[in-house]
Amino acid sequence: MLKSMTGYGSAETATDKYIYKVELKSLNGKFLELNLRLPKMYSDKEVMLRNYISGKLIRGSVSVFINIEKQKGVEQTAVTINSALASEYYKNWKNMADQLGANDNNILSTIMQMPDMIKSEDQRYDEVEWQHLVKTVDSAISNLDVFRNDEGNTLSLLLSKHCSAIKILIPEVELFETERMEITKTRLKKNLDDLINKEGYDKNRFEQELIYYLEKLDITEEKNRLQAHCDHFTETLKEGDTGRKLNFIAQEIGREINTMGAKANHAAMQKCVVQMKEELEKIKEQVLNVL
Repeated sequence: MLKSMTGYGSAETATDKYIYKVELKSLNGKFLELNLRLPKMYSDKEVMLRNYISGKLIRGSVSVFINIEKQKGVEQTAVTINSALASEYYKNWKNMADQLGANDNNILSTIMQMPDMIKSEDQRYDEVEWQHLVKTVDSAISNLDVFRNDEGNTLSLLLSKHCSAIKILIPEVELFETERMEITKTRLKKNLDDLINKEGYDKNRFEQELIYYLEKLDITEEKNRLQAHCDHFTETLKEGDTGRKLNFIAQEIGREINTMGAKANHAAMQKCVVQMKEELEKIKEQVLNVL
């Protein structure tokens, strides 16, 4: 089943001591790019958590927000202000403000935003609490996966629609092939007549040159390959984790369409080729979101 790289998932778990909240936001990306924000009490588990989440996800730019709140009634962590550091900040900033003649009304509020100004007692966790967090992360990833599946179904329908539109245009191109050949033959003969001032010429030689020229304009192979690539694309939509593969097939579809356009030499056929290219651009845009 097709999956989208774009998605959202969240989960919440409540215990006697804490409320664990995990939120995941995913956007498209060539590789897995993980932005993880978690409370300081679990900073020693960051690498482990990164590896764990990376093992569950494949590609995309994923932001993970983890928030832990204490339940009401649970003793809150003591908070202290680093007075010595605040005094040093204030003394130096006050001197600078005086020297510059600047307003010093907001010095204190600015100082309180500086690093290491507020200290809190280290929170401790045990293995049971860690497992609760992992369980919440798992639930958020599952919800993200559900979201990606739903988005993937929508993407699959859109991509199938655009690919079918290209396939429908292939028979339309064929309608103009006989006319194109006759126009080309007539034009060549006229040019030849003008060149030799209506004098005789070797008709066999002319037919040989005409066959050679028309073979260079023949698009039978391109049509067959384009049909095969479109069928392959449609079949691949039924598989999972196929974003890169679909992108490669779309490139092959583009090559055949471009070759047909170069050989068309006919206004109506060129119009069909332009329509094919429009549908292909829509495919390329949507494929970027496929996992």
